[in-house]
Amino acid sequence: QVQLVESGGGLVQAGGSLRLSCAASGRTISSYAMGWFRQAPGKEREFVATIIAWSGDSTYYADSVKGRATISRDNAQNTVYLQMNSLKPEDTAVYYCGAESHYSDPRRAKEYDYWGQGTQVTVSS
Repeated sequence: QVQLVESGGGLVQAGGSLRLSCAASGRTISSYAMGWFRQAPGKEREFVATIIAWSGDSTYYADSVKGRATISRDNAQNTVYLQMNSLKPEDTAVYYCGAESHYSDPRRAKEYDYWGQGTQVTVSS
């Protein structure tokens, strides 16, 4: 079992930055694909970014955040980060961290085995 705890969300003005953290416990996540997803009220959970252990920690981003987001991991801390810059009101959502270990497409939420409880990000205009 992997337990994931997100932190770092909050209220920020448009154009600002946040760094979200996802601390894992129970198992080391160095061999997992880790992903960040977000869910706004009334909308489905959507892919934001992923870092994939089985492809040399390659990273992929949703078009909506490309150039503004950076996903990274610190295996010593068993933690994954999402740095978000130039935030927009449309980035407002609950952000979730997930872990996936069965070599499936980590851009799809249904492939994830473990999820955190989420952290709220609110961007004011």
